[in-house]
Amino acid sequence: MSALPRRGIASLAVSLLCALAAAPADAAPAATLAHTTPAMPAPPLPEDRTGDHLTLVVHGAGAGRDGVRQLFCHPDAGDHPEPAAACRALDENTRWGQGTFAPVPPNSICTMIDGGPATAHVTGYWAGRPVDADFSRRNGCEIARWDRLVPFLPSMGS
Repeated sequence: MSALPRRGIASLAVSLLCALAAAPADAAPAATLAHTTPAMPAPPLPEDRTGDHLTLVVHGAGAGRDGVRQLFCHPDAGDHPEPAAACRALDENTRWGQGTFAPVPPNSICTMIDGGPATAHVTGYWAGRPVDADFSRRNGCEIARWDRLVPFLPSMGS
């Protein structure tokens, strides 16, 4: 069997699922196809990420850090002070099945460290998905979440 690119396999699987869904109820069972159907869609390929665009609004971080920034990735552009490094940090924190911008899970046990008044709001699209996320530094979990995305978010270190 010749090797198909991942996109070709995913397209084939979707086509087969659509055909099965449209088949009459008395059609033969598709048990032989069940083992070839992926449980989840394939993760985004690099070419799927074109159009990644985020708007970052930062308050309370201090002079030179506060403001509104635009970031485009794949290719890197925008008025973010470090577009290439910011895109690289986002890429490194993008994992299939995990939200790059997901909030701290409810009932997390976090240290009660105050990381300062800085807040950030991120909107746009990343890895083909809409983004609308808030960041703060009000406890240890939120500080770690923020620091994981530096330099996309401004560094609050000295």
